Amino acid sequence: MPLHPDPTICAALASDLTAAGFTAEALRNAWGPVGDAAIGRGLRGPAIRALAGRDDALATLARMLGLGMPQPVTAVDAALPRTGVAGLVLLGLAAIDGDTARPIALIRPQEWSGEADAGAGEWWIASDLDEAALEGALPTDHVLGVGGASLTLAGLQLPAPTGRVLDLGTGCGIQALRARLYADEVVATDISTRALGFASLTAALNGVDGLEVRHGSLFEPVAGERFDRVVSNPPFVITPRGATAGGISVPAYEYRDGGAVGDDLVRQVVTGVAGVLADGGIAQFLGNWEYRSGRDGLDRVREWVAAASVPMDAWIIEREILSPLDYAQLWVRDGGTPPGSPEYAALIDLWLEDFEERRVTGIGFGYILLRRPGSGTAPLSRFERVSSPAPQEGLGADLARALAVHDVLGTRDDVGLAASAFTTPADVTEARHFVPGAEDPTIIELRQGRGFGRTLAVDPGLAALVGACDGELPIGVLIDAIAELLEVDAAALRADLLPRVRELAFLGFLDPVA
Repeated sequence: MPLHPDPTICAALASDLTAAGFTAEALRNAWGPVGDAAIGRGLRGPAIRALAGRDDALATLARMLGLGMPQPVTAVDAALPRTGVAGLVLLGLAAIDGDTARPIALIRPQEWSGEADAGAGEWWIASDLDEAALEGALPTDHVLGVGGASLTLAGLQLPAPTGRVLDLGTGCGIQALRARLYADEVVATDISTRALGFASLTAALNGVDGLEVRHGSLFEPVAGERFDRVVSNPPFVITPRGATAGGISVPAYEYRDGGAVGDDLVRQVVTGVAGVLADGGIAQFLGNWEYRSGRDGLDRVREWVAAASVPMDAWIIEREILSPLDYAQLWVRDGGTPPGSPEYAALIDLWLEDFEERRVTGIGFGYILLRRPGSGTAPLSRFERVSSPAPQEGLGADLARALAVHDVLGTRDDVGLAASAFTTPADVTEARHFVPGAEDPTIIELRQGRGFGRTLAVDPGLAALVGACDGELPIGVLIDAIAELLEVDAAALRADLLPRVRELAFLGFLDPVA
């Protein structure tokens, strides 16, 4: 059934949801911590039992819109007095079967928090029924709700005011909503007309304006235009093309499969995004890349960046590497095919055969940040692996801080850097490890409580410098004093420490004084 995001009906539905207290916290309290955790794993049973016996508006909406369970028409009409079941039908969110209202889509509240003036709040996010509601595998045109990857990218978005933002492959629209917190206007594109319908409905339901949806693939809908930011959770899942085994073929889910061979969809985004970025514009997206015949996956991404139409700054962060078998199992299960079934084994084999054809030994996953150089930006080329846990919220602010520090320090040579003062952030701590009975530590570590939560091994000279940075004295003076204490050559210590000061400042272990 097509979606019809009528603004008047969406406003009425928003009023009804507000009056019913249809919030994330209320739902968590209604179905309890076990039910909430089970829903995150695609299981409805505990939540259904927790709601049993309740006929209030919140319980009715939790079952109907939160869990995708049919409800009596009279109960839904009572829970949504302004909208009624008739309004849900007109929006394309429900159908009527006799005396029963049958949900066609889910609406779930999603909490968010921003930086500075953005504050915090909730959105109602509309999407297709999930596996638990369907009690089976997903259809290939399924529009996904908010998942782990969506939250990761939302948390990565730079929380700073900007002009135009492109949300490439918007899906349910969560990235467009996040971008609109800071952007003057957002253009959201997708190859799925149903996804665009959900994105429009979600925007109307939350009273978000300045968001335009366009149909088309990749950069075609915005050809010739320029954006200050591009965000994308593209359909990057590597999927066998046209393979069959025993009459079983690999489903091509629109929300995760871009129709390319191997990781070529991500390559197309990396090489093509420069064409829609304004000078100084930044693109952020998630992606997979293959390790082939022992070739490092990050080296392949480096080649993609070099092949862009204009030279691009790049910061690529690989978060994990999966084996071909682990990758195949992850995405076969994601499609709703249960382990142990004949279909599961056949699909795993098709995935592994596809990887074998390209001699794939591993699949990397990570974050891609690209910037078209502009006035005041310093060249950046950083390809790294970061396996430490990272918070979902606040990581975007740390990325923005790192870029700003990089650009500021990029204008200073070593003489200018030595004349700069720094402070040690409050979240940075030091740990020293001793062999029992030893007077001096064998390992000194600096640990970070924000950003990626990195841990760095440092030597006594660098540890002493970080500990002395209180914003009062230039680091050149501090290094000279430390050289005297350690009885080493001051010039040699400067040559050793200054490059590492730049690195520590970029990573957030030191903050330059304005």
